[in-house]
Amino acid sequence: MKKKNENLKETAMQTNEQEFRQIEQFLTERDDFLVVSHVQPDGDAVSSTLAVGWLLSCLGKNYMMVNEGPIPRRMSYLWHSEQIVDLSETPLQSKYKNVICVDCADFKRVGKSHLIFTDDAQIVNIDHHPTNDAYGAINLIVSNAAATVEILFDLIQFMNKPLDHDVATALYTGLLTDTGGFRYSSTSPKVMAIASRLLEYGVDGPGLSEKLLEQMTLPQLRLLTKALNGLQISEDGKISWVTVDDEDMRLTGAIHEDLEGIVNYPRNIQGVEVGLLFKVINENAVKVSLRSAGKVDVARVAQSFGGGGHIRAAGARIEGTLDEIVLRVLEQVKAQL
Repeated sequence: MKKKNENLKETAMQTNEQEFRQIEQFLTERDDFLVVSHVQPDGDAVSSTLAVGWLLSCLGKNYMMVNEGPIPRRMSYLWHSEQIVDLSETPLQSKYKNVICVDCADFKRVGKSHLIFTDDAQIVNIDHHPTNDAYGAINLIVSNAAATVEILFDLIQFMNKPLDHDVATALYTGLLTDTGGFRYSSTSPKVMAIASRLLEYGVDGPGLSEKLLEQMTLPQLRLLTKALNGLQISEDGKISWVTVDDEDMRLTGAIHEDLEGIVNYPRNIQGVEVGLLFKVINENAVKVSLRSAGKVDVARVAQSFGGGGHIRAAGARIEGTLDEIVLRVLEQVKAQL
């Protein structure tokens, strides 16, 4: 295990060594940190927040973990997940100068969290999205990493902090969810080596896969059924999409986290290159999620609407009516095809 550990640490040293040293200095020389991830956090965002909180606790630092939006209930098993403050429910009066943003592809993704940054806040930006606009004073952006937790694993190794079961479970959760159960093309040999290392700390890999990837709530199943009932497909069979609105959510009893994974169903149809989920926010705004089978760079499509993400998974919030937005997004996707 020692040799495996040294190999993983060497890999981390070979890339972004300057940023690692800057972040280590930032963490060791300062105190009173704010740790932030993106609005409506997913598995990687939550796990990355907690991994940074764990690292700061190892350093004996004071810190606050926040987000705009609740932590998904299925991730309540994670170390100190209950300590992440949902700013949409509990506004904070304190302001923070030392800020660590994780898994936020651009600054606006921090949502209301920016309201508790001081005017002279120093931001450490740790992320794996290729569309990240480097908004931090220190930017550790590794676009070929499968998840932000992969970068944090490297940082923890670089700082010589011994892992334990709590942080190993958080790191594994982030890897598992952002690679779709180690099925996506981002699942590199390094990712599998890290996962293997984490399992040595007692992480329940099969149990987490069942909990996070297989189980569905009844409202989630009802919402999926309703969405698929309205599934549409382009004439050439290369684009498929579904739509969800507040009435669908109300009738099925679903909550935001129940939307997770629905966009994959239209994308999984044989012959479809791009799957889309249009979630109506209000009569003048829609959130679109995009998934690609590989030929289309959906991050480029999302960026054209002010969003971002990865080549095969991206999203954007777009102002306008649903019908207008569907047409506009389909035009952009067809242009990429």
